Amino acid sequence: MTTEDIYAREHEHEHGHQHGSEYKTYESHQTHENHGTHEAYDLVGVGIGPFNLSLAALSDGAPGLRTLFLDAKPAFSWHPGLLMEGTVLQVPFLADLVTMADPTSPWSYLNYLREHDRMFPFFFSERFHIPRREYDHYCRWVAESLPSCRFDARVTDVEWDERDEVFVVTHRAADGAVARVRARQIVLGVGTNPVVPEPLRPLLTPAHAGRVLHSSDYRTHRARLAALADVTVLGAGQSGAEVALDLLRHQDGSGAGGPYVRWLARTPAFAPMEYSKIGLEHFTPDYIRYFRALPEERRERLVREQWQLYKGVSEETLGEIHDELYERTIGGTEPRAALHPGVTVIAAEPERDGEGGSGGSGGRGGGGGYVLTCRHAEQDALFEVRTSAIVAATGYAAARPAFLDTMAKLVDWDEQGRYRIDGDYRVALDASVSGALYVQNAELHTHGIGAPDLTLGAWRAATILNAVAGREVLRVPERAAWTTFGAPEAGVAATATAPGAQSGSGTA
Repeated sequence: MTTEDIYAREHEHEHGHQHGSEYKTYESHQTHENHGTHEAYDLVGVGIGPFNLSLAALSDGAPGLRTLFLDAKPAFSWHPGLLMEGTVLQVPFLADLVTMADPTSPWSYLNYLREHDRMFPFFFSERFHIPRREYDHYCRWVAESLPSCRFDARVTDVEWDERDEVFVVTHRAADGAVARVRARQIVLGVGTNPVVPEPLRPLLTPAHAGRVLHSSDYRTHRARLAALADVTVLGAGQSGAEVALDLLRHQDGSGAGGPYVRWLARTPAFAPMEYSKIGLEHFTPDYIRYFRALPEERRERLVREQWQLYKGVSEETLGEIHDELYERTIGGTEPRAALHPGVTVIAAEPERDGEGGSGGSGGRGGGGGYVLTCRHAEQDALFEVRTSAIVAATGYAAARPAFLDTMAKLVDWDEQGRYRIDGDYRVALDASVSGALYVQNAELHTHGIGAPDLTLGAWRAATILNAVAGREVLRVPERAAWTTFGAPEAGVAATATAPGAQSGSGTA
């Protein structure tokens, strides 16, 4: 989805329950009808991002399991708008598609290096966090190698066939060809949609293309933005920091050239992501189990409060921004940049002819820009900003895919229209549906902040794979954290069990 597609879209999260699932292998058969070929699978995945690709890789070669994964794109791509040179993953390379669940898999990142004769260069580089561009290339290698992955296949409809007790999935190619496949179980890995603050949405039109955009489109418009007088970046997360840093680097050492760079954020500070070894235990199965058992209102509050665990900026990126600004001030010059935390944009409109703003903080200006009305939260003070362009690095949210409309009445939505999801990532469905529907990265409200994190991707995929197969295809750990989240169970000493031990976990 591009920035221009965002306006008028509803961005919803999703939620969890349980539906019985019985492992059943369908004999391969084909039926030619007006709507194309009907093929039968044990599992069909919709969407091929890293999470469903992880499931495809882990299920490759699983005995007696026939799978298919569909994606509308012509080929795999992962956040192409943010694949700038020098950007790295915020998780170690071991959080690839398979290693955290099956380090013996041929689809590991290390095997990718071997297959591409990059093992020695990687070893000498002593990298723990790998370039994003290489992670994207690694995923493309896996997607292009797996026979279960099919691109140019936009899913347009999912129905439940009560007579045959299967889901019927309709997909369409770019040339208009339509096909249908049948599956006992489905997993949705359709990703999340860019979120843009409400004041900016009326500006997401072709007339403002390339000047008002979500950061997911940044690389597409990067050269044009770098040539403008003044660019404002919204959002205090990693994407916002990387966009601000990239624009700063278009200036020379004394600040000449490139745009004036303004970085605004609602958070009270430009804060580093929590990266302590104990703090990272929030990204373990242990914390998920604890979080799932909490009342809904406490889960909602925790997700808001824990923003620094998953929405902060890497310490290295913050340091690089500081270093760039330091260079600009050598000799007493003022940096052509401004950083404003604790600020919310409450209104935005095109600049009227003749206003010709200067960028508010010293930026080179000109007509054709925008006026932002902002509020500083702690001072409750209003101020205006004039800028040539706006990049909203304001995150993503899960949304209900339109192809589910046909069977929407069979889904047990929660009070906020989100999925109800059980511990195996299975969506609660009407009792008349004997098949199972799973979701990936739509469970922030039920499973906590680990939902979008690559660290848990392989573990979650293995959990789903075991549920789909009705047996243990891959062993998943009972306990992975030193931390006991919540009170110890009655009669269990707080020091009873360490990670990797064979006895009870003592976790809530």
